[in-house]
Amino acid sequence: MRLIPFLVLCYFFAYIDRINIGFAALGMNKEFGFSPIVFSTGAGIFFFGYFLFEVPSNMALEKVGARRWIARIMISWGIVSMLMVLISGTSSFYIMRFLLGIAEAGFFQAFSCT
Repeated sequence: MRLIPFLVLCYFFAYIDRINIGFAALGMNKEFGFSPIVFSTGAGIFFFGYFLFEVPSNMALEKVGARRWIARIMISWGIVSMLMVLISGTSSFYIMRFLLGIAEAGFFQAFSCT
């Protein structure tokens, strides 16, 4: 019972993080001059990084343990989310979205193992 509120809160933040890019599009497209193709590619690159690092993340989860791995996911996810403020163009947008996918990889599996 102690774990359920934490899990609900984490999934809530994950949902907000994933839909937040749509709200950011309103200002980012104007400010950086992103076309719809550039923006949608950047939004999709997140899932490419997530997909590539899902299995290695789950393997590390098994070796390190759920407590430490969940902490790693949350800390790196928070750091990369904060670094999104440093985006200055198309390439930095792509890189940060890919890094965010890597940081969040293993998130679902880590909580289903606990």
